[in-house]
Amino acid sequence: MALVSEFLGQLTLSFGSGESTYPTVLPYPDFDPDKDAARIETAIKTKGVDEQTIIDILTKRTYEQRREIAFAYERRAKKDMISALKAALSGSLEAVILGLMKSTSQYDASEIRGSIKGLGTDEETLIEILCSRSSTELQEIKKVYREREYSPNLLHCTLAGSGGGKTKRDEPSSVVDYEKIDEDARALYDAGVKRKGTDVKTWISIMSERSVPHLQKVFERYKSYSPYDMQESIRKEVKGDLEKSFLTLVQCFENKQLYFANRLQDAMKNKGIKEKVVTRIMVSRCEVDLKKIRSEFKRQHGKSLYQTIAEHSKGDYQMVLLSLCGGDD
Repeated sequence: MALVSEFLGQLTLSFGSGESTYPTVLPYPDFDPDKDAARIETAIKTKGVDEQTIIDILTKRTYEQRREIAFAYERRAKKDMISALKAALSGSLEAVILGLMKSTSQYDASEIRGSIKGLGTDEETLIEILCSRSSTELQEIKKVYREREYSPNLLHCTLAGSGGGKTKRDEPSSVVDYEKIDEDARALYDAGVKRKGTDVKTWISIMSERSVPHLQKVFERYKSYSPYDMQESIRKEVKGDLEKSFLTLVQCFENKQLYFANRLQDAMKNKGIKEKVVTRIMVSRCEVDLKKIRSEFKRQHGKSLYQTIAEHSKGDYQMVLLSLCGGDD
């Protein structure tokens, strides 16, 4: 895990001047937090709990609106809405609803914390989050981590970059440096496929220091040196968590929404559903780019995300996921 920690500790993804967003959850028009709070209070008090009302309200309001509802609820009921929801709900539905009551960075921080506390580390969750978030998002996660005084543990090595100096990723430039592109593509080839054994340090340094638009061109140029594309080369040259880290990073550089679409497909390819993965992606991306993930899912897998969720889930969990999905394609 040492090399993986070093690699993750150097990451700062910068995709340029603000990435475009494609949310499925948008600010609710004619928003009335007091009215929503009253409806949620009634839904919680109803015998057997009215889950549908809770789903209808909280999946159709943004995080900022949900916060206002929580404040209004506390004024009305003289109790904390999150605690009331926790007591009223259970299982998968509870996990989604409580996730929605956190900001994206709070949610990511709590997922990272969950993946590194206790026995063993859930490297898959760690790699997915740290390799797919932008530098701004990673900074926000670090801030939440410090504010909440979560145990630094592995995060200290990965996010805080305390083990070695944190590498600064180049800012995207409007000038395309073809010589540098060629040089980096050649260096990646020479450090991997061309030689016996892999010079992992060179790979780490190029992938953690260059700007994303530059790397996208490097991977394209790489094909003129190597008989394999970058992803195939990674699969041949490294194994385990380092392979997963490199692959996730390259897939996010090339098409982040396709990466998430494939993660969702993989989590629902068998009869059941990997709830943890699906919940995390749906909750963390619904106000970011879930709409584009939906279209990539349909394009890549020939079936809509909505239909796939409907086939692989049931009950309240199905209802909450379909509501976040925001429509069929």
